Order: sequence, then C-alpha cells, then structure tokens
Amino acid sequence: MNSFLLQIPLTTDSLSAPVITEKTLSVIDLITSGGIGGNLVMGALGLLSIFAVYILIERFSAIRKASIEDDSFLKSIQNFVEAKDIEAAKTLCRNTDSPISRMIEKGVNRINKPMTDISAAIENQGKLEVFKMENNLASLATISGAAPMIGFLGTVIGMIVAFHEMASAGGNIDVEMLSKGIYTAMTTTVAGLIVGIIAFIAYNYLVSKVDKVVFMLEAKTTEFLDLLHHNE
Repeated sequence: MNSFLLQIPLTTDSLSAPVITEKTLSVIDLITSGGIGGNLVMGALGLLSIFAVYILIERFSAIRKASIEDDSFLKSIQNFVEAKDIEAAKTLCRNTDSPISRMIEKGVNRINKPMTDISAAIENQGKLEVFKMENNLASLATISGAAPMIGFLGTVIGMIVAFHEMASAGGNIDVEMLSKGIYTAMTTTVAGLIVGIIAFIAYNYLVSKVDKVVFMLEAKTTEFLDLLHHNE
C-alpha cells in the first residue's frame, strides 16, 4: 500500500511537467517579420542585389569581348599599310567590332598627317572605349557603399519598433519580446552587408579586368604607331 502511494506523486509530476518545444525560424520569416519598415528595407536591398548581379554579368561579358586579341587583324592592317592600301585598311577596321579596331581606324584615317595628330586621335578614341567599358561600374560602387547603410537603417527602424512595443506593454515585458525585436532588426544589417560585400568584390574584379584591357589597347596602338613611323 505504501509503495502504491509513493508512486502517485511521481506520476502526477510527470504529467504536469511542461513540454519544451524548440522554435525554429525560417529565412522567409526573418525577412517578413520586420514590419512595414523592415519589409521596405529588405525590398530595396533585394532590388539592389538584382541590379548588382545584372551589372556584374553584363559588364563581365562586355569587358571579356573587348579583351579578345585578334592577331590576324593587326597583321592584316600591317600588310595594308605597308602596301599603301589605305582603303582596304579602313574597310577592315569598319567591319571589325572591337575597341582596338575603332582606335586604329582613327589612326588610319589620319595617315600622311603628323604623328602627333594620329596619336591624339587614337588616344581620344581610347578614352571613349574605356568610358564604354566602365559604364555602370560607378553604380556598382554606389551599391557597395549604400547597401550596408540601408541595412543599418532597417536595424534602427526595427529597434525603434521593438522599444515602442516594450513601452506599450507597460510592465509586461519579457525576454521573448526583446529578443524577437533584436534579431528581426539585425536581419536587415546582415542582408545589407551581404549585398555590399558582393557588390564591392564585383566592382574591384571588373576594375582589374578593365585595367588589363587598357594595357592591351595601349600595347597594340603602340605597335601600330611604330608601324606608321617605320613606313614614313
């Protein structure tokens, strides 16, 4: 009988013990749980990330196309210049879609003029070609700097909302209310940093590719000017 009575409280404790369940929060919940202000910030960061990826892909394709070296083109130009067939050289330049062909075309059009004029014309066209390659790179640099600041703005907005809810709750403040507001607010900072880091890396990578193309263009135009100098 005594052993039976001892078993009763044990059974009661086991029934009344709270069941602890682990709460999980998905990425979608984090993104959408920041209120109107947080959702607007996350939406802006999403648009900036799409624009940054678009610039990266589009500029990489354009710069890669400009970096292709066509040795046969320069060899043909050399043969035409040595044969004094200027019209054939101009036609070849017009039919070739590349920065170096457009630069050399400016020089071919000024053959029999002073070398300074030819060099200046090629240099001016080179500046235009570099400007085309650097198109939208400034926007990428702006995204790399603006995205973290926008993310921090979302954090500040989230913290303001969290403290407002705490003030409205009066004395019924618990840890869950505070922690939820904080991790929701910090999500925008993380998103802003991710977008900013990607844009920053993409910008520096594309700038290095442009520098390599500029070096190649300078080398090829120098060869062309040397060719004209030897054929004077």
